[in-house]
Amino acid sequence: MKRGKKYKDVFKKIDESKSYSIDEAIKLVKENKIAKFDESVEAHVNLSIDTKKGEEQVRGAVVFPHGTGKTKRIAVVTSTKEKEAKDAGADIVSGEDLIEKIKSGKMDFDVLLATPEMMPKLAPVAKILGPKGLMPSPKTETVTQDVKKTVESLKKGKSNFKNDDSGNIHQVFGKLSFDEDKLKENLKAFVEAIKKAKPEAVKGKLITSASICSTMGPGIKINA
Repeated sequence: MKRGKKYKDVFKKIDESKSYSIDEAIKLVKENKIAKFDESVEAHVNLSIDTKKGEEQVRGAVVFPHGTGKTKRIAVVTSTKEKEAKDAGADIVSGEDLIEKIKSGKMDFDVLLATPEMMPKLAPVAKILGPKGLMPSPKTETVTQDVKKTVESLKKGKSNFKNDDSGNIHQVFGKLSFDEDKLKENLKAFVEAIKKAKPEAVKGKLITSASICSTMGPGIKINA
């Protein structure tokens, strides 16, 4: 991939052989803005798991103290909590009609919540939702009777995460316009949430390596 001059200039300031403290890494990312727009700041975490083993899958949820700077579209599939979901601010509220839309590939949402009675009806679309990380699960608290509380917490900055097929987790945890302290607090909350989600089947250290970057910037290794 061909990189621009700004990227190359920033890259020269980073020691690839070094793992930086969270404070140092955030400072580097903030000081070396590349794009004219407000870039997102992302964390990329590699895990010591065997992704072929179901019992070693890592998934969980994190509440970012300062949000991520991105507004999420939340869909709720329910036959019992429609009013509650709408009152809480859900963007899409429906029952089996929403499942039919998912079957046809229409998924205009970032998070899907389900009340328990709808889970058997979601089985036919599990293969569509699963690879996209959108299948509701009790582990990520996206299967719930407390729709109001869950929708409100998602709107305030709660995010669900899961490892991909390579054993990595990727997560936006803020914007370059956030001050350093807010980015630090968000990143630390994310790292702690991953550690808490460590499966019993995984022995030893869960996180093998981690880095952060802005949307357009190079990765900076961190101590996590």
